[in-house]
Amino acid sequence: MSTTVENIQRQISENPILIYMKGTPQLPQCGFSAQTVQALMACGERFAFVNVLDNPDIRAELPKVANWPTFPQLWVEGELVGGCDIVVEMYQNGELEKLVKEAAARAEASDKPEA
Repeated sequence: MSTTVENIQRQISENPILIYMKGTPQLPQCGFSAQTVQALMACGERFAFVNVLDNPDIRAELPKVANWPTFPQLWVEGELVGGCDIVVEMYQNGELEKLVKEAAARAEASDKPEA
């Protein structure tokens, strides 16, 4: 039986682009999650998400693991990018799309078997 912290670490390591949010990308449950997921979706790459409202254990533990108190939280390649303000600012200045596209390309390359 894995602990919540192990679960979080596994999710972060297995998903190159991961957002912990309130609600789902199709139905965000808070304005900050909505803004963050819109910016992420505008980058055009697939990403994983965890609805912290459905996972109270993750909602309680992740702020301690991440040392970041609020949601949403965007993680790219195992690194915490930040929350709503940071993600939206990065989107506006073009950094988010570059970061997300590079992570997606690396993930795709690592999924392909070597010839």
